[in-house]
Amino acid sequence: MPTQYDPKAAEQKWYPYWSEGEFFKAERNSEKTPYTIVIPPPNVTGNLHIGHALNNTIQDILIRMKRMQGYDALWLPGMDHAGIATQARVEGMLKEEGLSRYDLGREKFVEKVWEWKDKYADIIRQQWSKMGLSLDYSHERFTLDEGLSNAVREVFVRLYEKGLIYRGKYIINWDPQTKTALSDIEVEYKEVTGALYHLRYPLVDGSGHIEVATTRPETMLGDTAVAVHPNDERYQSLIGKKVKLPIVGREITIVADDYVDQEFGSGAVKITPAHDPNDFEIGNRHDLERILVMDESGTMNENAGPYQGMDRFECRKQIVKDLQEQGVCFQIEEHVHQVGHSERSGAVVEPYLSTQWFVKMGPLAEAAIEQQKGEDKVQFVPDRFERTYLHWIENIRDWCISRQLWWGHRIPAWYCEECGEMTVSSTDIHKCPKCGSEKLEQDNDVLDTWFSSALWPFSTLGWPEQTEDLKHFYPTDVLITGYDIIFFWVARMIFTGLEFTDENPFKHVLITGLVRDSDGNKMSKSLGNGVDPMDVIERYGADAMRYMLATGNTPGHDQRFRWERVEGARNFANKIWNASRFALMNLEGFTVDQIDLRGPLGMTDKWILTRLNETISDVTRLLDQYEFGEAGRSLYNFIWDDLCDWYIEMGKLHLYGEDTAKKKTTQSVLCHTLDQTLRLLHPFMPFITEEIWQHLPHDGKSITVAAWPEEDKQHHYPESLKQMSLLMDVIRSVRNIRAEMNVPMSRKIELIIKPTNQESLELLQQGVDYLHRFCNPEQFELALEPNVPEKVVSAVVTGAEIYLPLAGLIDIDKEIARLDKEAQNLEKEVERVAKKLNNEGFIAKAPEKVIEEERAKGRDYEEKLARVKARIEELKS
Repeated sequence: MPTQYDPKAAEQKWYPYWSEGEFFKAERNSEKTPYTIVIPPPNVTGNLHIGHALNNTIQDILIRMKRMQGYDALWLPGMDHAGIATQARVEGMLKEEGLSRYDLGREKFVEKVWEWKDKYADIIRQQWSKMGLSLDYSHERFTLDEGLSNAVREVFVRLYEKGLIYRGKYIINWDPQTKTALSDIEVEYKEVTGALYHLRYPLVDGSGHIEVATTRPETMLGDTAVAVHPNDERYQSLIGKKVKLPIVGREITIVADDYVDQEFGSGAVKITPAHDPNDFEIGNRHDLERILVMDESGTMNENAGPYQGMDRFECRKQIVKDLQEQGVCFQIEEHVHQVGHSERSGAVVEPYLSTQWFVKMGPLAEAAIEQQKGEDKVQFVPDRFERTYLHWIENIRDWCISRQLWWGHRIPAWYCEECGEMTVSSTDIHKCPKCGSEKLEQDNDVLDTWFSSALWPFSTLGWPEQTEDLKHFYPTDVLITGYDIIFFWVARMIFTGLEFTDENPFKHVLITGLVRDSDGNKMSKSLGNGVDPMDVIERYGADAMRYMLATGNTPGHDQRFRWERVEGARNFANKIWNASRFALMNLEGFTVDQIDLRGPLGMTDKWILTRLNETISDVTRLLDQYEFGEAGRSLYNFIWDDLCDWYIEMGKLHLYGEDTAKKKTTQSVLCHTLDQTLRLLHPFMPFITEEIWQHLPHDGKSITVAAWPEEDKQHHYPESLKQMSLLMDVIRSVRNIRAEMNVPMSRKIELIIKPTNQESLELLQQGVDYLHRFCNPEQFELALEPNVPEKVVSAVVTGAEIYLPLAGLIDIDKEIARLDKEAQNLEKEVERVAKKLNNEGFIAKAPEKVIEEERAKGRDYEEKLARVKARIEELKS
């Protein structure tokens, strides 16, 4: 092995090896338990960001572990056509060439978008490989490929036939920039400081006026009524009367409606049914005319009279000026309110009367809510997100699914030019079913991107056909996604999964947080604070990035990206490399057949095997609970502290010694422990673990398909934990004293150890060789009643007192001061434990085992404190 780990070399070597060896390919083996994850499909709009890297790393950790555990593990890759976003990117590219989509026409434009898709799909696959993702590319899907398109049409037709999809004129969210409808959750509300304009509408009979207020005076051109509350005494005599609409001169009626809040403002509101969703409903109740005063681009139309051709915001300025001159606008006050913006383009959303397609969400939501009451409900992790999900679906509105785009699934509805019949069909039709005419035109709109994404867990496996993949791999096991798309995507997948497969599409939904910048800000292009995962990999390697992301937070919480944390993960990789390199230098010629754990094991051998068992248990349990950070930390502590700093260092005594039997035992234990540790670490850091594992004695093709470690009950020695804990405490204390007294390890010292009882004496006697090796004493005494001189530096550990006679090197006053400080710390611990044990709430709620552990800690601290105080008195006498 080279002296230094080269991440680039390992990444370039092993990913092609894994791919060509088809190690990631699911077998569809009926004898194996399936385990399925479908990747949240990234949009084909550009490069993957650091959030993708987090989400994908977590999925890869799970799928690699399950594959190693013997599951028939399928991680299905794919990408989303991302209608609005992708079309906008391609239109932007054409604009730079001085072209628009209309210059190309629909067919040629769609060809251009497919070219874009092919280009960025390749880039995304390259990024997946750079991150080391173990995806089964034989199952890769795209939301616009033929199979998924068939599924989309089938779903549309079935919902239409059940009356759950309908077409009608409604107020929808309109993006004037991209000229398309938006669903409610594609609108971001931002607090904006605007103005509230107070207007006087004159009564036609000349008897006075009625006051209204609006934040959007340009829409008054489309007013068709003024509304007041039916119980408002101020306006009883005016209900049914008419007012003249300023500027336009149109006469409109004063109507009574319960919607009006008589306590707000003047208690009278202008009604514009074509430009406000609430006004639309009032208009329906009172059979009011709907007058659109602007076109799809937000430009005032022919109904806007003298303002025709003006941009909506320019019109606002001009109409306010005109109304002030006419005395209609008598007051303008600053007004802070929430204004909807397009999530895609950033444009201010216009409530707009339009003919659109909708999904009737009520029945679908009811089924999903009912499902969550049973044992088979979708389990959200953390579970608090179930409340978020339920709150939304319990208050859901119908879903506008049509988009005025060219890129996407075209709505499968055809209109006959002869008889006017509309036909909805899952296959293309060329003749009108009613009159036989061939003069048919397909609906120009496409479906909302999320409509096809909602089918992702089952459409990707071949639905509506009952394919073998669908039977074997569905429902999927876990969906991993961010909390920002619970409504966009998660809820809709649950609706459609229940409706079309009678099952939840996944058993668990693991919610990740966002990756924010180091100051806690959300990463965005506008702030320029984004981090490209490819840059991180270039600098530190994929393994360092993966480990840092996976251990950076707990489920559902945001994490901050800090380069020093990536560097720390890189240092961890180097530690593993160096330790493994040392081990392999001492395993030269050692084969897998020579690994023998049946012979007599030493104290450190039993200890490391026991700690390995504990780590296997902890990591497996924590990963099954989606506690990636805790699992990573458990591995880190075992590798860095137990394996590298203690076992390998202690193992040098036997590896370099003359006892061949002990050497072979140490080689066997070291080889076995390193092998099992690499397997546990592999899902987090796949490249370095494969590189090292291939140098180890093994009988497999790749660590990716090596068996996941399991606890070995034969080699579990709980007593070794106590023994090694005492030994390590003693060694650490001696080294700490050396450091404090500035006595280098190379200098021989006199060491006296006084065990507190016979058991501790026997434990330490078994580790005498290690005490000599790591404490470097010239004179050494281990006894229950040793001869302790006056001038010594001492330390107290659980089970022993340590004395270092350092005559001429110590300052008695300084040593007393040091012990005083230690006594103060122990007193705080005694007080803390006592306070806890005197807390009735703790005693009532805590398990007996936990309470007993606290009592044991208290006794230990009190014993140490007594010994430290006794030592202080000795020094003072």
